[in-house]
Amino acid sequence: MQPRIPRQAAQEQGGHRMDNDAGLSDELAAVVSGARRRAVRDGDRQIDSAHLLHSLLESDPEVRAVFEPGPQVARLLGYLVQRSIGYGLRWQGSVEDSGAVPVVKGEAGFSPLAARAMEYARERAAGRGGEPALGVDLLAAVVVDPQARAVEVLGRAGVDVRALFVRIERHLEKTG
Repeated sequence: MQPRIPRQAAQEQGGHRMDNDAGLSDELAAVVSGARRRAVRDGDRQIDSAHLLHSLLESDPEVRAVFEPGPQVARLLGYLVQRSIGYGLRWQGSVEDSGAVPVVKGEAGFSPLAARAMEYARERAAGRGGEPALGVDLLAAVVVDPQARAVEVLGRAGVDVRALFVRIERHLEKTG
């Protein structure tokens, strides 16, 4: 059986894969696996930023902690579930790429924007002394591009993305 999200041999990718576990915490590696399963189940060609956001919210309590207290996370998860059962159909077959970040070639499985977010999360973690990237690093990476599908989902759920980014930075300062 052929996977619905294609994978490439290492030699086709220049020997480098963004979706491997190098530089990721165990928790974040599990998030990526969950996003991949969600993309396959939804019939999407690639893992996009909304798949990553959905998986982060479901599995990482530290990510949920940076959102405003109250019903915001529940509302957001409800919206993401709606997306997975129908809202996302308008995105099927298209590639998430805002053009705001360079396209990362040969990154099987991720949209160009999601691949760049994974790279940015690793860079953020490296800036803290080389520790593995955390879920909040990936959340920060996902919300910096206003054209990301995750940003669209956050906006539709009533989340102020700029304020969220500030809360992420504050959270990392406290825990860093």
